[in-house]
Amino acid sequence: MTDVTVIIIDREGQEHALLAPTDMNMNIMELCKSYELPVAGECGGMAMCATCQCYLESDHELPEQSDDELDMLDQAFFVKPNSRLGCQIHISEAIDGIRLRLAPEA
Repeated sequence: MTDVTVIIIDREGQEHALLAPTDMNMNIMELCKSYELPVAGECGGMAMCATCQCYLESDHELPEQSDDELDMLDQAFFVKPNSRLGCQIHISEAIDGIRLRLAPEA
């Protein structure tokens, strides 16, 4: 089992260094919920609600956004060029040290 570090900045500006297992098929939304950070994840990770929107603040190369993710962000509030849905960022060794900021709640 390999753990990676994920940096999450909450809505109050506090930084959280989370250890994330790479062998459990988790995503950022699920990781945040497991650490009891304020991420609703209302759709359960289906890219249908944007309650896990976050901003990529590091230089990590993420997979291209799916049409579902782009469609959901097109309808979301507080969208920026670096917006991503946390449920669509899967935990892997490639994201070790990633830095994400939670988007404001709508």
